[in-house]
Amino acid sequence: METATRLLRLLALLHTRPSWTAPELAERLGVTTRTVRRDIARLRRLDHPVQASPGPHGGYQLGRGPELPPLILDDREALAAVVGLRFATAGTGVGLAEAAVSALAKLERVLPEHLAERLKDVQAATVSVATGPGVATDPDCLVVLAQACRRRERIRLMYRDREGTRSLRHLEPLRLVHAHWRWYLVAFDLDRDDWRTFRVDRANAPMATGVRSLDRDAPDPVELVRAAVTVSPYEVQATVRLHLPLAEAEHTCAARYGLLEADGDTTLLRTGANDAAWLAGYLAGLPCRVEVLEPDQVRAAFRAHVERLVGAGGPVPA
Repeated sequence: METATRLLRLLALLHTRPSWTAPELAERLGVTTRTVRRDIARLRRLDHPVQASPGPHGGYQLGRGPELPPLILDDREALAAVVGLRFATAGTGVGLAEAAVSALAKLERVLPEHLAERLKDVQAATVSVATGPGVATDPDCLVVLAQACRRRERIRLMYRDREGTRSLRHLEPLRLVHAHWRWYLVAFDLDRDDWRTFRVDRANAPMATGVRSLDRDAPDPVELVRAAVTVSPYEVQATVRLHLPLAEAEHTCAARYGLLEADGDTTLLRTGANDAAWLAGYLAGLPCRVEVLEPDQVRAAFRAHVERLVGAGGPVPA
């Protein structure tokens, strides 16, 4: 057995149990205990934190180093990891969803062919029931988009807008953003010559083109998605003053459903809805004094809502 292959097998064995004696490792690897000791020394020179405990009950164990060491997975472990990550990426509110997409892209790129075929069998035989308000997202689509973002590579895909119109789009992906239980792609739209956001669940058949994206002045992808989700899609858009400093306003629900901007000791909130009365009720529930700056439609709806709350017992201050 070649030394490199033996080192990988030794590292894999150290991952599977808390402790191994030199004779146990020698038997598993088919070598002498002297070779095991030399291989342990080689792993240490490669910065793997292999520790040794003396005594009759001692042995070798893999310790905790400053960085995550390479993981050696067997077939069952690799398949379980990919299946689990696929459920995480298609989920509706996973806190580590972005990291799951990145990890899934790395694992699927190196899966052996026989495992890739088994994964296809698992996909074909399973169905997922959503547990939250989000929509299902194709993990394969996410992987292609994540790789294009990392490699800074142009892609083309079919996209269905909110009216249901389908079109072929040529994009330079910047970043994937997980917001409001959905995935969004921030990309430069080559056909429209502008930065746009795209709901990944509306994208189909993304394909890398092999052409590198140009260097461009990129926007903040999170702020672009926030604007696209909380303001731009709505018929009624409002600017509101929250009598809270920005640092405190960011801890309210206003940070999730609008764009915040510091204005002295107060905070300006830009938000939207399809109904002025609904928006007035939402604003009335914010935990601070609220002033509706514009438009008049929302200001009037807000005043009417507050009058109903106080029982219309008298005039309500502006």
